[in-house]
Amino acid sequence: MTNASSGSEVVVAAVPQGDRIDAIDALRGLALFGVAAVNVLTEFRVSLYQQFIASVRADGLDGAVERFVSFFLEWKAICLFSILFGLGLAMQLERLSRGDRAYPLLARRLLVLLGLGLVHLVFIWNGDILTEYALAGLLVLPMLRMPRWLLGAAASCALALHIVLSVSPPLISMPSSSALASHVAFASDVYPSGTFLEVWRLSVSELPLLLPLHLSLFPRTVALFLFGAFVWRCGVVQNLAAHRRLLQGVAVAGIALGFALTFAAQSESIAPVVVALGYGAVVLRIATGERTKKVLAPFAAIGRMAFTNYVAQSVIFGFVFFGYGLGLFGRTGAASALLIVVAVYGLQVLFSAFWLRRFRFGPIEWLWRSLMYNRKQAMRIDQLR
Repeated sequence: MTNASSGSEVVVAAVPQGDRIDAIDALRGLALFGVAAVNVLTEFRVSLYQQFIASVRADGLDGAVERFVSFFLEWKAICLFSILFGLGLAMQLERLSRGDRAYPLLARRLLVLLGLGLVHLVFIWNGDILTEYALAGLLVLPMLRMPRWLLGAAASCALALHIVLSVSPPLISMPSSSALASHVAFASDVYPSGTFLEVWRLSVSELPLLLPLHLSLFPRTVALFLFGAFVWRCGVVQNLAAHRRLLQGVAVAGIALGFALTFAAQSESIAPVVVALGYGAVVLRIATGERTKKVLAPFAAIGRMAFTNYVAQSVIFGFVFFGYGLGLFGRTGAASALLIVVAVYGLQVLFSAFWLRRFRFGPIEWLWRSLMYNRKQAMRIDQLR
């Protein structure tokens, strides 16, 4: 963030590139791959609601890919993404606190995210997570300056609430298995062959079905935001080299315990969180070495443009799988779908690096920041010279 005084007014602008933490950008970029893989295999390729009715996993390579993504990435990637969002909020609050408008600016930032998320949810893809992030962020925002121990306690309480809700009767019940089976059959007709308008109508009609899922996950999202803020306040990310042993310990313990719980099919509400912590610690530990951190460099650019790339994935995968494009919905095995994800993600890595050599932000990040600061941000790098 840069400040310039004119009288008593403090002018606030976006965080300069030199103030960014490349390891966090790289971690966000890697998490985005996991999110994309899960989204494609469970929501773009087939109906999300297929998993709630009796179904048989595929055999052979497709079955192996389904099991791999389910075991290693499903829920883990989004948990890591959520922790990073909370960490980012705490980081922004600390930097904006040099002025006197930190909370109003962050509130506007989240309200803009809410608006953009609703556009994404209604008009692009109903699997949107941005709307939930904006609402959870607005709830968490007043708590960010609590004492560090209280942040940790609040995160633990929110996670405990999530665990309780996961074993309690749902606040809003899902439709019966027969109703879901009927919906899956209808979606399997419309999504691969419908026009854009037909696909859009079905997508909007599914929004009430998604509400119970979001309500059940909302406390976990709040918990992970608070935990991410707690991690930032602990100072680990700001000085990774001084915390090598801690990162190594969290990596080993998180992955070992988390996968043990996952393999045993126990504590399904907590296992993904534990694994996500292990994954994050592994990447941050890699970032502490002069040689090893070079491995992460390609992922930093896509992480800096995560918002743009996330929305772009929705557009691209919608075209690939829905009827107004290639219509591969219901016709693609898990292995082929994962190859599509790898290809799209690889192109986004290259495009992000190319784009950021010329511009300060991704296109949507630029819009987000400009609306947040109520001032058009300088876009080209050469505009700062």
